[in-house]
Amino acid sequence: QVQLVESGGGLVQPGGSLKLSCAASGSIFKINAMGWYRQAPGKQRELVADVSSGGTTNYADSVKGRFTASRDNAKNTVYLEMNSLKPEDTAVYYCNARVVRSDYKFTEYSYWGQGTQVTVSS
Repeated sequence: QVQLVESGGGLVQPGGSLKLSCAASGSIFKINAMGWYRQAPGKQRELVADVSSGGTTNYADSVKGRFTASRDNAKNTVYLEMNSLKPEDTAVYYCNARVVRSDYKFTEYSYWGQGTQVTVSS
């Protein structure tokens, strides 16, 4: 019904950059917050960054100043520009969208992408 398609993951050297994209489609009335989580092996999933429908951003302390999240509401797409990447950024990155669906406008549903691997290594 609602699908999130992620792209942009890959292998990059420390200090390098990478940009992730995530596009939502389906029975969408409105997307509230939309953003990115990540999970490294043996660790809990954590919020990386998210963006409200109005463009307000929220970042994990570990990525502040290095990552930039943005969104294009017309395309239902969120981006994550990652700069100055570190080995500890290595994780599977998951897109998340909090969606008000067209068929039921009284609540919010959370949807996840399938994840994209980001590996930072020399």
